[in-house]
Formats: sequence, C-alpha cells, structure tokens
Amino acid sequence: MKRFVISVLSMMAVMMVASVAFAAGGEMSEFAMQNGGWIAVAAAFGIGLGVFGGAISQGKTAAAALEGIARNPNAADKVFVPMILGLAFIESLVLFNWVLMFLLQGKIV
Repeated sequence: MKRFVISVLSMMAVMMVASVAFAAGGEMSEFAMQNGGWIAVAAAFGIGLGVFGGAISQGKTAAAALEGIARNPNAADKVFVPMILGLAFIESLVLFNWVLMFLLQGKIV
C-alpha cells in the first residue's frame, strides 16, 4: 500500500511540473483563454487513466494466459495467438487515447 501511495503522489507531482514544459508564448484563442487549464488537466488525466487501464488489462491478460498454459501445457499453441491479438488490441486503445489527448492539447494553443 505504501508503494502505491508513493507512486500516485509521484505521478501527481510529475503532472504538476509538466505544465511548465508545455508553456508557450503567443496568441491564444478566446476558448483556450477561458478553458485552457481545464483542457490540460483533462488531457493529463486522460493519458494517465488510459495508460493505467491498459497496463492493468495487459497484466491480467498475460496472467490469465500463463495460468491457462501452466494448467494445460498442451493448450499453449491455442492460447498464445489470441493472447497476442488481445494485447495488440489493448495497446491500440492506449495509443488511440494518446493521440486523442494530444489533439485535445492542441486546442489550448
């Protein structure tokens, strides 16, 4: 539990410091001036939740496949390909989330 709390606090600290890296000068639209901070917060949480969900689901997928193979080693060939396909779909959802959040951040500037 202590490790989880430390990792959450570390993630929050990185998200707070990362806003300085994305600071940019220049003209901003009226929408960005009114909602720019909230869009940045939404993008940060969207990326964080997407990666967290993808990591948890990939871990559970691999654990279930390995447990099935451990119980029945003859089923390794039948389990391996669907597992890899499932991992690829999970990773594609994380990448779609990543692209969507970058497009959302593009509305700030």
